[in-house]
Amino acid sequence: MLKISDKNISEKIIVLGIDGMDPKLTRKFVDEGKMPNTQNLIERGAQRHDLIMLGAQPTVTPPMWTTLATGAYPMTHGITCFWRQTPGRIDMVEYNLDSRYCEAEQLWNVFAEAGKKTLVWHWPGSSWPPSSDSPNLSVVDGTSPGNVNMSVGVVDGEKILVASVNSEKVLFKAQAATDGEIPCVITDLQPPEKAYSIANSLNTKQKVKVMLSTDEGEGAVPEAPFDVVYSPIKDADDKWTNAPEGAKEFIMLHAEGLIRRPCLILKNDAGIYDKVAIYKSKKALEPIAILQAGKYEKDIYDEAIKNDKVIPANRNMRILELAENGEKLRMWISSGMDMTNDSMWHPKTLFQNVAQNIGYPQPTCMIGNASIQISKECMLESWTAIGDWQAEALNYLIEKEDYEIIFSHYHNVDLEGHMTIRYLKNGGKGTPEDYKNLVEMVYQQTDDYIGKFIHLLDKGWTILVVSDHAAVCPEHGIREIGDMTGINVGVMRELGFTFVKQDENGNDLHEIDWKKTKALAVRGNHIYLNLKGRNQHQLEDGTVIDGIVDPANQYQVEEEIMTGLYGYRDKVTGMRIIACALRNKDAVLLGLGGPQSGDIIYWTAEGYNYDHCDSLSTTEGFGGTSVSPIFIAAGKGLKENFETTRVIREVDVAPTIAVLGGIRMPAQCEGAPVYQILAD
Repeated sequence: MLKISDKNISEKIIVLGIDGMDPKLTRKFVDEGKMPNTQNLIERGAQRHDLIMLGAQPTVTPPMWTTLATGAYPMTHGITCFWRQTPGRIDMVEYNLDSRYCEAEQLWNVFAEAGKKTLVWHWPGSSWPPSSDSPNLSVVDGTSPGNVNMSVGVVDGEKILVASVNSEKVLFKAQAATDGEIPCVITDLQPPEKAYSIANSLNTKQKVKVMLSTDEGEGAVPEAPFDVVYSPIKDADDKWTNAPEGAKEFIMLHAEGLIRRPCLILKNDAGIYDKVAIYKSKKALEPIAILQAGKYEKDIYDEAIKNDKVIPANRNMRILELAENGEKLRMWISSGMDMTNDSMWHPKTLFQNVAQNIGYPQPTCMIGNASIQISKECMLESWTAIGDWQAEALNYLIEKEDYEIIFSHYHNVDLEGHMTIRYLKNGGKGTPEDYKNLVEMVYQQTDDYIGKFIHLLDKGWTILVVSDHAAVCPEHGIREIGDMTGINVGVMRELGFTFVKQDENGNDLHEIDWKKTKALAVRGNHIYLNLKGRNQHQLEDGTVIDGIVDPANQYQVEEEIMTGLYGYRDKVTGMRIIACALRNKDAVLLGLGGPQSGDIIYWTAEGYNYDHCDSLSTTEGFGGTSVSPIFIAAGKGLKENFETTRVIREVDVAPTIAVLGGIRMPAQCEGAPVYQILAD
């Protein structure tokens, strides 16, 4: 039986969960001297030299953060994707970032039970709502991967403002663009169909989107259209109380045009226009904020509209382009964040404590793929703002509120990765070098974030840096099978198992033909048979029809599907695109299967991946990328400057932390402590 001396038990532990952090890229940047804080942590700690942790399956956010928290595989804890299948419906899914769906005990509940003051900070895997009523447990959000309060606090979408002397009137255009280099003169733009997005609230049921090509799938989410405001620039009129000589004016819109803010473009002493002042009205003596060209401005407190009521909201902004003569302007405006929403904070007093002493939750930029400029100057900067706010908040709560155990999550690498990783080879909207530089910048940003906690080692803390997965740039491009966000019919249609309806002209519709479809790939990694007695479908005329596959033939149909998948060859390379396909009962070998998994579980072959979800956890990609999660640990109870050759698994994290903290392991834990790195 493993024993650990009382002197090696850590009284204070912080887990720095960094979503999407790649051990291969981290090792590379550390060796190049570009991540000095991470190097410091490694040299003072114990881990593998390659920093690799063997991930569980599937390699996507909610299941893996739940595995890290419980020490149990997804088959055991029941979270097998972003979504879970609605019973009896192949075409209906339910949002999975909900602790009530988790069937395994979370480690933070064990710490709270043991009398440790424990904080769970935005952990996107079975953390909200709190699953323990212990007064020792505090929980902040965790209902979406982005940032604290992003699931409930966004009250106004982010947008690009374009102002010009050539514009004739103020206009708000919903979802009018996908390109950051939008023109300065309005034409007859027609907003495209609203982009598919993951739901942001609990208890959400949603009919899945049927995709006819990869371009409509997960790979297109970063291309989601965004709002645009157009405004004419004029000389400031005489209605202003405080307009400097030579100032020019334009109108900024919020709340889809319901809130109007007059703004002044100001020139410096050299006569060059380089600032924008935002006012509540032309009669106001002082501006709401003054923006400097080329500078990211945060914490701009203003208003938004929610449920027909005006509420306080904070935004961040940046001037992207400002002509020296003041006649042309482009600005990024973040989403508005409700400054009163404490619904995802437990106890609620924690929200006011952080807001009053540190500040309000920061908004996240979600349109980084609009251009290299927006990705670098807005999205990356937004994560710096989030990281600074979060690190300051956590350090404050440690010092002032005496938290002893902290499970925290920071989403910068993953969300930036969705905008950059897959373009390392082909350049996307820039060059491969542009995207390589962006990847390097986000890892240096992560290193700065880690550095804000290194001082805790000298105060007796134990620090663990872990990730849920990383992401790859595919060598050959994405292929049309499956999708985390719905049904991509491509390959399964070619193989003759999925059919879509057609209109009177023979054009494909985004609707499944349930009378012909034997099976389809839905969510990430899962294939469901259209079984009689299990699956029912309501047609447009209200008719309800049953599945078409007789349960007696299930084994044979599964055999046909797997044979087809293994035999499928890519049209470009001539090679297979499926790495592995297993029946539900066999998927237990990789920690999947059971009632929350499909009849068949599959993974795409190396080189044909989206970026992570469909990949085996050992997958590698172009540009030194990989899907493996990271593991770094240092501090009390651990060896110093030590490397192990042991394979560290994701299920091993929770029991290792339990041993370090001197508590019992979670009830359904399936991993084992990494005893090789524990201090003697």
